[in-house]
Amino acid sequence: MHFSTYSAKTGNEVINEFTTSPQGLSSEEVRLRRKQYGLNELSAARLHWYDILLRQFKSPFLYLLLSASFVSFVLGQIVDGLMILLFVLINAFLGFIQEFRSEKTLQLLKNYVVVKSRVLRNGEEEIIKSSELVPGDILILNPGDIIPADVRFIECESLVIDESSLTGESVEIEKTSKKAESETKEIYQAKNIGFAGTNIKKGKALGVVISIGKNTQIGNIASLASGQKGGSNFEKGIARLSGFVLKLVGITLVFVFIANIILKGPVEIPKLFIFVVALAVSVIPETLPVITIFSFSRGALKLAKRRVVIKRLSSIEDLGGVEVLCTDKTGTITENKLAVSGFYPKESKAILFASLAGTLSEKTNDSFELALTEALGEKEKKAYKEFERIKELPFDPERKRNSVLVKRKNEYFLVTKGAPEVIFDLTKTAGFPKKDCFGWIESEGRLGKRVIAVARKKLKEDFRDLEKEEKDLEFIGLLSFYDPLKKTAPAAIANAKSLGVQIKILTGDSKEVAGAIAYEIGLIDSEKEVVTGREFNSFSYEEKIKAVFGYKVFARVTPEQKYEIIKLLQAKYSVGFLGDGINDAPALKAANVALVVQGATDIARESADIVLLNKSLSDIIEGIKEGRKIFGNTVKYIKATLSSNFGNFYAVAIASLFIPFLPLLPLQILLINLLTDFPMISVATDNLDERELKVPKSYDIREITLFSTVMGLVSSLFDFLFFILFFRASAQVLQTSWFIESILTELVFIFSVRSRVSFLKTSKPSFALLSLTGLCLVLTIGLPFSGLGRQFFGFVSPPKESIAIVLLLTFFYFVSSEIVKAAYYRIYK
Repeated sequence: MHFSTYSAKTGNEVINEFTTSPQGLSSEEVRLRRKQYGLNELSAARLHWYDILLRQFKSPFLYLLLSASFVSFVLGQIVDGLMILLFVLINAFLGFIQEFRSEKTLQLLKNYVVVKSRVLRNGEEEIIKSSELVPGDILILNPGDIIPADVRFIECESLVIDESSLTGESVEIEKTSKKAESETKEIYQAKNIGFAGTNIKKGKALGVVISIGKNTQIGNIASLASGQKGGSNFEKGIARLSGFVLKLVGITLVFVFIANIILKGPVEIPKLFIFVVALAVSVIPETLPVITIFSFSRGALKLAKRRVVIKRLSSIEDLGGVEVLCTDKTGTITENKLAVSGFYPKESKAILFASLAGTLSEKTNDSFELALTEALGEKEKKAYKEFERIKELPFDPERKRNSVLVKRKNEYFLVTKGAPEVIFDLTKTAGFPKKDCFGWIESEGRLGKRVIAVARKKLKEDFRDLEKEEKDLEFIGLLSFYDPLKKTAPAAIANAKSLGVQIKILTGDSKEVAGAIAYEIGLIDSEKEVVTGREFNSFSYEEKIKAVFGYKVFARVTPEQKYEIIKLLQAKYSVGFLGDGINDAPALKAANVALVVQGATDIARESADIVLLNKSLSDIIEGIKEGRKIFGNTVKYIKATLSSNFGNFYAVAIASLFIPFLPLLPLQILLINLLTDFPMISVATDNLDERELKVPKSYDIREITLFSTVMGLVSSLFDFLFFILFFRASAQVLQTSWFIESILTELVFIFSVRSRVSFLKTSKPSFALLSLTGLCLVLTIGLPFSGLGRQFFGFVSPPKESIAIVLLLTFFYFVSSEIVKAAYYRIYK
């Protein structure tokens, strides 16, 4: 049953519904109810090591590689099969180790339930495991307790609760045991309900347990959060790309196989089949998994140095593609604590602090008193020691004030602070600027600030009945409080905007507070540009779509509404969500990239892909930049390898139809693949142009395919030109020269594809890329002249004229690639 049903009932009615006695449940009733309701636990599916291992094999490219490896083994190509299998196993191992460590570091969902609870059973107090609570238990709550289940309060004594992790509200909530006038639908309106996972800041209470485990508000949120996470944008993009490559290669190879048989008549089917398999392996970018896992690991290591924990490796690249960053306000943009903001009248600051100094407790949990203590100057701190606290009337939700009797030497002072309208009624009316005070309170309220009033009275002697003395007080002044912005928040949000990332605030806090914060950081032009959860619910589907794209701030939104907003935004954008509370879990689970900050609740951390251990939002910006670097280098690799591979693939396949021998031996094709893999892998370490970091990125399969096709045609044209020049050469000379030409053109093309602009204007290549390219160049030129190359790979020492032609073709190929690239990007913007 929903908590709103119990809020509209009296305490006795709730007791009668759940229990047979105000003395608590009997042992037999507890046994029966445990059997009926189960344990007070949030169930969570545990992720085992083998689950992490198995998900490393979900890439379609890996399926292709495993198939090619299997065929190679069947045909006796043991070395080829082992090399392919080695790439698969290295990729799986690296991914497993990195993700397993991340999962172990953060552990999956820890219950938000305390270990022990104090209850009333069989007429006596008992301390039991919180997991053993059942509906109907009478729970005894004291300051500092975390409420272990949803309860209806039946007795309260100055009870104040921190619900910020559930609602996003940074100010503690006063609770009561009184019956609500009507059923309350919203959490923040439930004044007589205590929710699991929230904690007691002040006061004491008795409460009847009304919901446990998955039936609590935490349980509902955790349930909503489970199972919502789909594949990452990276995984979806790679799946589409690999599907395209698989279809294209499959169709082409079938055509080449059949055409060779038709045109050449009887051929050696096994030999032709090995050639086709080699061609298949040559065109598949088998190092893509290694490239990505290496890029992710490097990115994760860089971010770890900034105290950012990556839970899902591919989320680094997904972060680079974020177009909309949604964030909760409390604990992310603000500090989630109160601070003194202003005084009224201005000249009252000194006397205000002087009056309050002696009333503050050194061991308080009260957020207002903590803020006042931090705001005390040196003079007030010295004065603090001069006072002796004699007696206190704690804050009471009904009285809306607290009073403290203090003594300094032989003087007694009664200091009262609380809600302004209450304090005003207790002060002397003569000369009291009531109208001006209300004007200041209203102006502070529009800025989302909380205001309390302070008054005092000098007593002639040590009065013990303080409540009777709360009259004819001397008005001292007003103080306003606010939840301050984090120092790094405005700059971080501005930087996010400069990177083309839209910012939206989704918070459970009030419209006024959310609007004031958003206005202060420059997110909106008017504090009124805010949509509340209630307004959002009243919208039609079309109005909701218009709202999520048109507004930047949403206040008083429930977990379900945050989730809905994320899903609506995802129809057009890649969405990241930054949060930290229980109420953020569903939105975090739904987002393309889920981020939480230090101090986030366990449920929020479970839903997250990335955890920021520092409280600086600038880490997100670094994460976005790192993600875009990884994306840029990954796309750079895909374009380079597909363009080169497709060019060689079609050239070799077509050439095989017109000469009586294979233009390249299967082992030579695989050697080309192996040698060029090393500089290709080093692309993951390459530098990226600053211009590539300015806009969000996503896998555009159409653009990648079009670019690879256009540049692949350039490669094929030069391969055909090579074929024409070497058509009459011997088989070994043609094969050796084509081997050298294929690798050299692929190496120079890497330096062309590094940037959209001319290679002369782009960033400097990484040391690893330059080094491995140089090594590959030496091996390519040297192998044909070595005994190893001649004996095992069928090479011959090529004539000087052949080397000169190959070098000349490579130079003109590079120049042509630069020209075509420039024209392509000029047309395809």
